[in-house]
Amino acid sequence: MGAGDVRIAEQVSAAKKLGADAARELLTGATKLIAAKGKKVVEFDLKTADPDEAVAAMLGPTGNLRAPTLKRGKTVVVGFDEATYDALLG
Repeated sequence: MGAGDVRIAEQVSAAKKLGADAARELLTGATKLIAAKGKKVVEFDLKTADPDEAVAAMLGPTGNLRAPTLKRGKTVVVGFDEATYDALLG
């Protein structure tokens, strides 16, 4: 995956412990969530998805927001999946 022409508007250290409240705030205004855990990628249509289920998909075992997390337009991506990043940023 190449770097492309991506501008970072805001960067937050993964060392900063962000929990469920931060995850909910990140979803404000979003219409789609893509959550990648290992090889599993799950997409949520945030207009119809259970908000608690979407937030749970964003959190790791410690209850903190998983990294990397990216918001582009109305899409939020949590976790890393190369194909997802290529499609979104390609």
